[in-house]
Order: sequence, then structure tokens, then C-alpha cells
Amino acid sequence: MRNQKLAEDYITRAEKRIFALKALIKVQAWADVVREAQECVELALKSLLRTANIEVPRVHDVSDIFIAHKSLLPKAVLKDLSQLIEISRRMRRDRELAFYGTEDLTPSEFYKEDDAQKAFTDTEFVVKVVKPLVLGKGKRAEG
Repeated sequence: MRNQKLAEDYITRAEKRIFALKALIKVQAWADVVREAQECVELALKSLLRTANIEVPRVHDVSDIFIAHKSLLPKAVLKDLSQLIEISRRMRRDRELAFYGTEDLTPSEFYKEDDAQKAFTDTEFVVKVVKPLVLGKGKRAEG
């Protein structure tokens, strides 16, 4: 059996980090919003995996795990699964770029307000979908 308290901790911490995102938006730290939003999404999605008794991998994008173990997920998440997968993949792609940049890309110059707003909106969506399933221990799909 998985540690349900750990799953609950993950989703609670993800939800609290939304306040940090709001503070970063307020100071127009667009790249930092993108990076921190990815971490919120990762925590939230990993909390759902733990709740579904699915091994949580040490990777930043868990979309492949959701696909492979779809039958173990709570039924209530299935209608939003494709959107959760797309968000996880997209945010993982930007994770390091938003934090470190590259020789030809400076994060603070590259990421714009629209990027930050999209990351923020997606993070709120993921937490809204996942939280009741983790804290309410949503019903699993029947395999």
C-alpha cells in the first residue's frame, strides 16, 4: 500500500504553491512562473499516481505512466486525462529552459506574460481536477 499521507502532502503543497505563482506574476517574473508552475503540476500529478497505487517514477513528465496505467486511475479523471497528459508534456519541455536558458536563449527575455498566464491557468486546472480525487480518494476505474 502506498503512503496516502504523502499523496495528500503533494497535492496540498501544489495548491499552496499557486500563491507563489501569483507573487511571481505580480513582479512579472514570467520565466519563473513557467518553471514553478511545472513543479506544481508535477507534484499534483504524482499525488494522483500515489492515490491510485501506481509507482511514482523519478521523472518530471508522468504522462507515459498515466497512459500505461489508465485502468488504475479514478474514473473521474478519465474525462480530463488527455488534457492532463498534454499539460504535463508541454510543461516538462519548458522546465529547464525556463530555469537555465541556453547560450542563445535568456529565460527572462524569452518567456512572456502569455506564457506565464498559460502555465498558471494550466496549473490551476490540474490542481482543481486532482485535489478532490486525492483528498476524497476517488473511485478507481474497473480494469
